[in-house]
Amino acid sequence: MDTNVNRRRLLGLGTVAAAGAVLGTAQVAQAAEESDQDIAAVDAASAARRISQVYARETAKAGGTWSSYVSVADSAGNLVPAVSERADEVVEAYSVNKIAVATAVLDKIDRGLLTLDQRVDVTADIVIKDTDGIFALDGAYPSSVTLGHAMAALLTLSDNTAVRLCGLVCPAAELNEILRGKGFVHTQVVPVANPNRFFLGKTTPAETHTLLRKLVGGTLLSAKSTEYLLNILRSLSAFTDGVRLDLTSAERLRVATKAGWFNDGRNEAGVMFSADGKPILTYSLFASGEFAGDPAVNKDDYAATHPALRARAKLGRTMFRSVEKLTAATARTYAAAPYRATNGG
Repeated sequence: MDTNVNRRRLLGLGTVAAAGAVLGTAQVAQAAEESDQDIAAVDAASAARRISQVYARETAKAGGTWSSYVSVADSAGNLVPAVSERADEVVEAYSVNKIAVATAVLDKIDRGLLTLDQRVDVTADIVIKDTDGIFALDGAYPSSVTLGHAMAALLTLSDNTAVRLCGLVCPAAELNEILRGKGFVHTQVVPVANPNRFFLGKTTPAETHTLLRKLVGGTLLSAKSTEYLLNILRSLSAFTDGVRLDLTSAERLRVATKAGWFNDGRNEAGVMFSADGKPILTYSLFASGEFAGDPAVNKDDYAATHPALRARAKLGRTMFRSVEKLTAATARTYAAAPYRATNGG
């Protein structure tokens, strides 16, 4: 199916054009954008329709090639697809696969092979001198941190040195074996000569979506490890420039998310929770290629100003507003603790 034609159909451009003749196209478009971002849906089906329309519009404006899967849980806990675009295409995961890395490490913890409080050595040669994370900023090596500290840096600040620290306790071959054992044949890291190091590899939107659904369903990890992973991903220290950008602090705590970016790729995946802590919406968004605007600017722009992130922010607000009054009859509840700011002392 032609993607542009499909997106035009989803937008119902004939209706917009007719209204535009009376009120002015710009006025109609702006009013449509404002309304579909701020109105709560009455059920999963209507939420899915609204999300589908906004996804089509915003990704068309952003440009690039999108591979995505988004679902909404209905009142019985059944998943209603909202977006399915190239969902089975194998894509570069970049740092979204840090969820998979954390999953493998936590699986070993669940089996009693590792502990969160065991220490890993941070040596000068293991520190990646990039501008992500905190380990490259320390300026004093060797040092050591707990595995839990490394995992928190991995999932919030997307620290790439933390990937290597996880590799010390879960080598690439073992990591891939753990993921395959859980059914993820495409969500794999790429081994290198050093068995404890790897590139973050690939996935498909459908597999990442499944991984997240198994996580919140309690079938991926133990209850303790599940809570640990979700609490990090929905903390206010986790990524906020995409799906969570236009949400309040309290609302952000209801979204567990992980972004990934490199070269021309701009990705994000996560779960939104209902007010009573039920996993109500799951999203897996991967975009790459030639985006709208100046290619020279886009190339090195990983911030909220990039066209793909602008699209994710608009979609994120719509997704949240659409499902914020819904709930699902699932067995598991993950209520986030309210944020409490302090002033030191």
